[in-house]
Formats: sequence, C-alpha cells, structure tokens
Amino acid sequence: MVSRIVTVEPFDIVVFGGTGDLAYRKLFPALFRRDADGQFTEPTRIVGISRKHMELDEFKQTIRDALTKYVAPPADQAQIIDRFLARVDYAAVDATGDDGWDKLQDHLSSDPNKIRAYYLATSPDLFGPIAAGLQKRGLVTPKSRIIVEKPIGKDGKSADAINDAIGAVFAENQIYRIDHYLGKETVQNLMALRFANALFEPIWNSAHIDHVQITAAESIGVAGRGPYYDGSGAIRDMVQNHLLQLLCLVAMEPPSSLDADAVRDEKLKVLKSLEPIRGDAVSNLTVRGQYRAGVSEGAAVPGYLEELGKPSSSTETFVALKISVGNWRFSGVPFYIRSGKRLPERVSEITIVFKPVPFSIFGTSMGQIPANRLVIRLQPDEGIKLWLMIKEPGPGGVRLQHVPLDMSFAATFDGHIPEAYERLLMDVIRGNATLFMRRDEVEAAWRFIDPIREQWAITNDQPRPYVAGTWGPVASIGLVERDGRTWNEDLA
Repeated sequence: MVSRIVTVEPFDIVVFGGTGDLAYRKLFPALFRRDADGQFTEPTRIVGISRKHMELDEFKQTIRDALTKYVAPPADQAQIIDRFLARVDYAAVDATGDDGWDKLQDHLSSDPNKIRAYYLATSPDLFGPIAAGLQKRGLVTPKSRIIVEKPIGKDGKSADAINDAIGAVFAENQIYRIDHYLGKETVQNLMALRFANALFEPIWNSAHIDHVQITAAESIGVAGRGPYYDGSGAIRDMVQNHLLQLLCLVAMEPPSSLDADAVRDEKLKVLKSLEPIRGDAVSNLTVRGQYRAGVSEGAAVPGYLEELGKPSSSTETFVALKISVGNWRFSGVPFYIRSGKRLPERVSEITIVFKPVPFSIFGTSMGQIPANRLVIRLQPDEGIKLWLMIKEPGPGGVRLQHVPLDMSFAATFDGHIPEAYERLLMDVIRGNATLFMRRDEVEAAWRFIDPIREQWAITNDQPRPYVAGTWGPVASIGLVERDGRTWNEDLA
C-alpha cells in the first residue's frame, strides 16, 4: 500500500544557508525525493543562497555529492538527478548588505502569481535582516512564504523581537515556523489514532490514563554543534519546541476540523493550561544533567566539556520535567518528558500508560498484570504498539503474558515513507500551515519555559553529571519513581 502522489503548483524555493549542513543533509535530499516521485510540475526552480562565491557547476556538484551521501540513489536514477540539478541555481548574497540581491532577482520568476518559498536555514539573528532585504528589493509577492527554523529566539523577549521583524514584512499566514518533529509520519498518525477511531477517544482522559511519558533520546554528542548548543541547552533545543508540541497533540481537545487554525487553536489551549513551574517547584519538578566520558554504541566517547573544549559549562545536555495540565481532561495526569544526548540509543516515543485493572480475578501464580500501554514510536522504526494481557497458549492452567499488538510502518506500507522535511516542504507549497507553529504558540511555550530557566540561574543550579551511554542522572529516575511509576523500559 503506497500513498498517491499529488502534484503541486510550480514554485520557486530559495534556500538561504544553501551551503550549510541542514541544506545538504535534509533540504536538498527532501526536494530531490519529491521531484523523483513526480510531485513537481514545470517550471519549478531551486535557488541556493550563501555568502560564498561559487560557480553554479561547483554548487551543483556539492548537491550531487550530498544526494550520494544522504539519499544513495541507485545508478539508474542518473537521469532523475540530472533533471533535479537542472532546476538548481545559485547566488552569493550578503544577507546584511547589498551584494548579490540583484542576482537573486534574476533567478526568480517575474510572474507575481507563482509561489515563492524562502527557507531561512540560517542563524536566527539573520531572520529579520533577510526578511527586510527581501522587502527592500521588492521580492515579497502575495504568494510568497517564509520558512524559519527553530529556535525562535533564546527566550520570550528575543522571540518577540524576531517575530516582530519577520511580521513587519510577511503576514502571519505567510510565515511557516518549522518543527520537523511535527512532520514525522507517526506524529500525524497520533491525530488519526485519536480522532479517526472510536476505540481510544472515550478513554483518552484522567479517568483511564495514569500518566504519559515523552522521550527524545540521542546517542550522539554535540559534535560540530558545540558552540550553538552551549548557548542553547536541551530545554531550549528540544523541550520548548519539539516536546511541548508532542504534549499538545496528546492533550488537545478534538478540533472542529483539520483546518490549520482549528488545530492550532486547540494546541494553544493546552499550552495555556500548563501549570507553571516556578520558584521552589523547579527543583522538585525538573532535572538537568550533563554527560561525562563513557561508552556509547560500544566505543569510548569524551564528555561534553572535552567535546566543547572548555573547562566548565552550566549548559544541560539532558533535561527531564514533570508537567501538569490544568484542564478537565487531564487534571491529575502527570506528563513526564525527557530529552538528552549521549543516551544509550537514538529513540523518540510517546507512551500512554493506562490505569491498572481495578481488581484482578487471577491469582499471583498466574502472573502479574501490568497496566496497558500505548507506545507511539517516532524514530527509528516508526510504528505503534498496544501492550495487552493475554493467556499464554498451552494446556492446563492459566498463565498471563504481556504482549504487544505491533504495527510497524515499514512492514505495513510498501515503498518509501516520506521523511518529515519532504512532507513539510510540500505543505508550505500547498499553503497548509497545520503542522507549523503559530506566533501565539511560540509565545505561550516561552512563557512556560522562561521561569524554569530563570530559577536555574537564580539558584545557580548546575547540571548533574551522568555517564555517556546511560539514561541520564539518577535524579531523573527519582522524578518518576517517587510517584510509584517508572520510565518505559522497552525502548530497545
């Protein structure tokens, strides 16, 4: 079973930061796959922008190399690669100056009705200047869209400044704040699971759900992102955007439709209902950690400070929080979320833990009865598991066993499952903003996160050390276990 490919209108997409890691690793491969599947119509153009002076053939070769590395297209796709590269242009532009903008203009269609998408794969401090530069040169048309990467600022105040600068040029419905987690197939299936099945929605509440866990673990360290990461940390890099958005999709009320604002209105209600974590509550409800040297994936790895090349740092590479949602549906249901680097494996998943049966008619000799769990795996091996109790086959007495109903996307659906950026880029071209954050969502998320960070600074709370290759500081285990619960141990 494969999805039907729906073509999109011809468009021009301009990638600022076109020679950067994100462009080569994610954006160009995503555009190539959509072109290879026949989703583009003519004349569609792709323009790379950076400060580097580079000949067009040289730039095309760097893209060809990136496709070989990150897509590994078979040899018989040579013609498809050539077709894709024929769409590519390049211009060296000074985002904060005047050089190169006229060359960009030459590469764009003069038709004001053609879709233009400006992707800002740059540092956030350039978002405002680039938007202003586009306006100054008359490059913003009614069918223009601008796509900005997270993080949107370092706190609420800086986020407001960035949003003000972009909003002075582009209308809110032209601004696409991208969060690649929301483009993952399983994340979207969470909405289908909840709202297209009569089975779950009646029990999707505090009467039946004991607690929710959200984990986003990485086995790698900061690698080449050290300077950026040290100015950000896990709570800004992952929690403020990715994990809070996942929490919203779990906790939101059914929207009236799949219209972008209908969905985002319900997510905003969740963000506004998060019970603030301030003052002394911060030490009780949050844990931050920083990895030390250890073993990851069978190899010895350095600690965070060694990778960073600094004698000390108060930046957390791990964070865990216990969050309460103050509404009727989820009152009393804790959400435990955690994210970190140099953990035992790369895995992201949501676990819905239901309340145990109120009374067991089975004796202890027949086996323990753990609570039912719904596990939504975002990466890798996307899929959904529903853990149930069944009788173990065999003659004689009853023996209970805890087993999953396991739906793997790779096993269920044939062919290539589009990656997040493939889906999100095509949504931008279609003008579908459902999976993108609205400004008021960004503001509400920062209002929740800022008091936590401020309290850490006031108390000079230092990250707790944890050995690379473990599941974070011991205190993060205590965060859950003092409530009589435990982190999901079936991550492998």
